[in-house]
Amino acid sequence: MQYSDWGERSARWSGIHSETVDLGGTSVHYLATGERTPSDAPVHLLVPNPAGSATNVIDLLPVLRKHGRVIAVDLPGSIAGHTGSPDRRATGIEPHARFLRDLTVVLGLDRVVVHGWSAGSMIAILFADIAPERAAGLVLAAPALPPPLSAGEARWWQTIGRTGLAVAPPVARAMLPVLGRRLIEKKFRALADSAAPGSKRDVGGGDMSRLSSEFMDLAREELTAARPKELGRGVTAMASILSAMCVRPQRVQDAICRTEAPTLLLWGDDDRVIVRAWIDDWMTRRPDWNLSVFEAVGHALPIEVPGRYADTVGEWMAGSSFRREGTPT
Repeated sequence: MQYSDWGERSARWSGIHSETVDLGGTSVHYLATGERTPSDAPVHLLVPNPAGSATNVIDLLPVLRKHGRVIAVDLPGSIAGHTGSPDRRATGIEPHARFLRDLTVVLGLDRVVVHGWSAGSMIAILFADIAPERAAGLVLAAPALPPPLSAGEARWWQTIGRTGLAVAPPVARAMLPVLGRRLIEKKFRALADSAAPGSKRDVGGGDMSRLSSEFMDLAREELTAARPKELGRGVTAMASILSAMCVRPQRVQDAICRTEAPTLLLWGDDDRVIVRAWIDDWMTRRPDWNLSVFEAVGHALPIEVPGRYADTVGEWMAGSSFRREGTPT
């Protein structure tokens, strides 16, 4: 779904525009606010979960733009996005990081604060690893990063888990024409009634009544319009995420150790996807990172409490831990 001004759909999204740019022969779609304000503020580049699209974080743009221009990108291979995908090799955590690097070059973004939500955090970290000169900072929200694994868990992922990730996606994609719509309706029933048994687990915790009605209507519209082929992209994305987290975690772990970009980690203590033990492990590895914990917030943190998200980012950027040298003008 695209609008020249998203204010046509909702007043809350006024001033947000759908834009496209050619990237090596592939049409790339992204959402953008107007010119950055103030003029010396960095550009914020929002990276959703790979299966999602720029509209997944649309409620962040109006509140975050007071801290600079905001761009939310459709990654190749997303379910409801409008960015082309030349082939299946263009999707995956590492190809997506290279895609972001190339996109910043085409858009003339010399320095950006990259926001990664869920598995988008792995893409943000790899971007900072391959293009450190462009990473002014990282904001990792409810990050899905390689978790600490016991020796037994690691062996399971290297054997059974690896085989499962090779076999399960084709089977799941074949079943989508039959089961896809049922899964979508189950998800929206959980969102509509956060008090129902199991609903908090289905949506990742938190209070889904906080999500705006405009966002809920948009999400339902986009997902119900998706064909089985588009839904299958979500299966492929999930397999890629689990592989990067648990089967081949070393690439992301090395990037976590190497990155020098100032980093803010945001986590809700009711997150049913990312547990506190993982957060503690990552903060032990990188004690220089800044951690902000949101009470009674779940995995949908950026859209559950977008105002608090933006305020926390603003406070971090104003602090001494965020270096403003070299940010775009």
